[in-house]
Amino acid sequence: MHKRQFLALALTMSIAPWIAIPTASAAERKVFDKASFDAAQQSDARILVDISASWCPTCKAQKPIIDKLAEDPTNKDLVIFAVDFDSQKSVVRQFGAQSQSTLIAFRGTSETARSVGDTNPDSIASLVQSTQAK
Repeated sequence: MHKRQFLALALTMSIAPWIAIPTASAAERKVFDKASFDAAQQSDARILVDISASWCPTCKAQKPIIDKLAEDPTNKDLVIFAVDFDSQKSVVRQFGAQSQSTLIAFRGTSETARSVGDTNPDSIASLVQSTQAK
């Protein structure tokens, strides 16, 4: 049996439950584009803008925290927009961000919280929680 055949068979057998498959309970992730962001704001969505750079150690520390929050079923309606600090300078300026590792939370068109350089899981969770309806 070839590897591909084995893997296909494994997916249909009892091994499959141990394979991580993305579910609908995860937050939606998008690369920032103005049209999608505007649509999310107009629909009164819960939004997290993640301004990061691939070379940034603080951004790397934030990533697993954001990933965990994105997988939390209570955040399934959260939309996370990734903004690349180096290649999307006009977007960075639009948000008034001074540096990478900036997280900005919105509920629709209203900014609810902002942090820069934060790697504390509890405070990042609070920032995301600020997007909940009041």
